[in-house]
Amino acid sequence: MFMGEYLHTIDGKGRVIVPAKFREALGVRFIATKGLDHCLFVYPISEWTALEQKLRTLPFTQQDVRAFVRFFFSGATECEVDKQGRILLPANLREYAQLEKDVVLVGISTRVEIWSQALWSDYSSQAEELYVKTAESLVHLGI
Repeated sequence: MFMGEYLHTIDGKGRVIVPAKFREALGVRFIATKGLDHCLFVYPISEWTALEQKLRTLPFTQQDVRAFVRFFFSGATECEVDKQGRILLPANLREYAQLEKDVVLVGISTRVEIWSQALWSDYSSQAEELYVKTAESLVHLGI
């Protein structure tokens, strides 16, 4: 399980350090792709495979399904950790997530998200306002 929030920087070549706790759970190779809210989603191979199998069951005849699957898979890339614990993020993924220098890696249960620090700060501020309302709604659902 992934949890926690870690601040790092991207170097001039597009490499970012993956926290040791995340590296242990991700393994040597894993998948990064375009996520929601302009962040990147990072999955261990086992989670990626399970997600891919679920997406295969969606009705490809629906335009919104095709669009989502195309966007999600076209941005996907296999990452490998180097000896310094870094991964190289391709330019298209850095551009999509607006990753320039300061980034935040966030553990979200079954995946890691990589955010621009500025976007994460904005998102966190907005999400914090909804946190109590969402918590109350979840209690009504029995969670």
